[in-house]
Amino acid sequence: MSLSKPSFFTHLKTLTKPFHHQRRYPPSFISFRLLSFATPEEAAAERRRRKRRLRIEPPFNSLRQQQTPPTQQPRPQQNQNPNAPKLPEPVTALSGNRLNLHNRILTLIRENDLDEAALLTRHSIYSNCRPTIFTCNSVMAALLRQSRYSELLSLHRFITQAGVAPNVVTHNLLINAYCDCRKTDTALEYYKQLINDAPFNPSPTTYRILVKGLVDNGKIDRAMELKDEMLEKGFEPDPIVYNYLMLGHAKNSNADSLFAVYEELKEKLGGVVNDGVVIGNLMKGYFLRGMEEESMKCYEEALGDGSKIKMGAVAYNSILDALSKNGKFDEALRLFDRMLVGHNPPWKLSVNIGSYNVMVDGYCANGRFNDAIEVFKSMGEKRCSPDTLSYNNLIEQLCNNGMLADAEEMYSGMGEKGVKPDEYTYTLLMDTCFKENRADDAAAYFKKMVDTGLRPNLAVYGRLVDGLVKVGKIDEAKSFFDLMVGKLKMDTASYKFIMKALFDDGKPDEVLVIIGKLLRDGEDDFDTELQEFVKDELRKDGREEEVDRLMEEVEREKAEAKAKELAAAEAAKASAKAAVASLLPSKLFGKKEGETESTSSSENAVDAISGSVEQASKEEGATGAAFASGSDVTTPGEVIEGDKVAEEANGEDTVAQVRA
Repeated sequence: MSLSKPSFFTHLKTLTKPFHHQRRYPPSFISFRLLSFATPEEAAAERRRRKRRLRIEPPFNSLRQQQTPPTQQPRPQQNQNPNAPKLPEPVTALSGNRLNLHNRILTLIRENDLDEAALLTRHSIYSNCRPTIFTCNSVMAALLRQSRYSELLSLHRFITQAGVAPNVVTHNLLINAYCDCRKTDTALEYYKQLINDAPFNPSPTTYRILVKGLVDNGKIDRAMELKDEMLEKGFEPDPIVYNYLMLGHAKNSNADSLFAVYEELKEKLGGVVNDGVVIGNLMKGYFLRGMEEESMKCYEEALGDGSKIKMGAVAYNSILDALSKNGKFDEALRLFDRMLVGHNPPWKLSVNIGSYNVMVDGYCANGRFNDAIEVFKSMGEKRCSPDTLSYNNLIEQLCNNGMLADAEEMYSGMGEKGVKPDEYTYTLLMDTCFKENRADDAAAYFKKMVDTGLRPNLAVYGRLVDGLVKVGKIDEAKSFFDLMVGKLKMDTASYKFIMKALFDDGKPDEVLVIIGKLLRDGEDDFDTELQEFVKDELRKDGREEEVDRLMEEVEREKAEAKAKELAAAEAAKASAKAAVASLLPSKLFGKKEGETESTSSSENAVDAISGSVEQASKEEGATGAAFASGSDVTTPGEVIEGDKVAEEANGEDTVAQVRA
């Protein structure tokens, strides 16, 4: 390719211009060749250079395609608040090894080995296979079903500290546990925390649990307010929530409020209530007003042919309860047989554990206890497993009607079914044994309760001691007092009761032993009221001064122990001084001319170094228990401080020697 003449002269003028340091501009993306390449190698080198430039700097057209309008540019991501609550894991996290762990824990739950399931969950938290919140919820739900509330709260506290983000099911389980423990105020506080802080909203199950807990604890007014809060937050009117409210009004024999709640539900659902869960309480309302015909008419409409009302196990149970408690037990038996025939899990569930509990109560109310036992034992035929509450219900009915032998037989069968008795189970049997003049068996049930790890409260302990004292078993009562005094916070009444029993039995010396232990453990328990009581009892035998002598003796023992501790600390300090003095270099004592000054400086250095280990010497004492327990005698800070003091003293002695 040849150049035209004007272009050639222009190029020559450019070459003849003197060279100046000009600012270099970046090469353009589109280069024009002014001359042909002399060789193919130069052309190939130019192509490679342009390819490298395109890889580093894309062309204008591609840049324009990637650019967005200024109004649509994404905002820079702001730093999230580290204190913001974490979002729970999605269900897709339950896969792989975590799914295998989940299935393994579910197997342990089905085998009723909840201790191992909870322990495996705890151990897996800090392992390579961390359990999901769904696994933790499964374990906590199993603990809740067996009323093991303390273990549930402990596991929840553990996973919270481990950083496992809870979901709404976790919150519902915790609220349910508080409601079952009759701590509705705590449950409401936790509900408020869920509303204010959680990154998700409560579910309808949350309101069902709270309303039921409030109704069961007699707080129907607060339950009505919570129902209004649920509607204000945009939730649909829930027939189950309204059913609990109607049940609360039925317990209070307030038929007008019951029908007002039903009419409100009917209005909000468009004039028709298709859920049969409210039918039973509606029948109770008619029974309260004495309108038996209307109640049975409602019953026929709900269960008649062609009825469009949806019925489930809970709805059937509510109707069973209404019939059995209002003189219609024969009709309840026919309905129960119909429920058994229609029960076909998993397609249709018309019977559950609540159905058998209602029938047991109905049989017991009609004095048919053997039939109640039979229907309870037939529970397994419909794949229903009794729990601790079901056993307690039947055992209580049997105990209250003088059938202790049958109650003990039911208690023995709990182990065969894998159901663990709780404190209430043992308390029922213990109280009934006392009524039957079987004090030894009552004490055995109490001891078994303590041995199984359960924790009876002070009231149960008081009933045990009272029962043993009434039958003259003072020594057994004293042994249980010694057993429980370290596990329970005894009040003044408990101390006075056992002391009164010992005084009446002619054992004032044992009372003085209890007082001495009280004084040595803590003076707060031996208050003025208890002192006056003991002195009044000892005054009958002319021994009231022994209390003052015992108090003085205990004070003297404490003073002697403190003096020995101080003496041991001083001895350890003197030993430390001697050890430090022997390690100091001889030049610290100086020449003869400066002997006084250098000796004084050396003593100061010894005092300073020994003072740095004074705290450790106090801990060491006369026996060296700190070394035996593995605790540190001196801290690194104390040693460094002592070295600094020694260096300063050493420097002062050197200056003194130079001056001398």
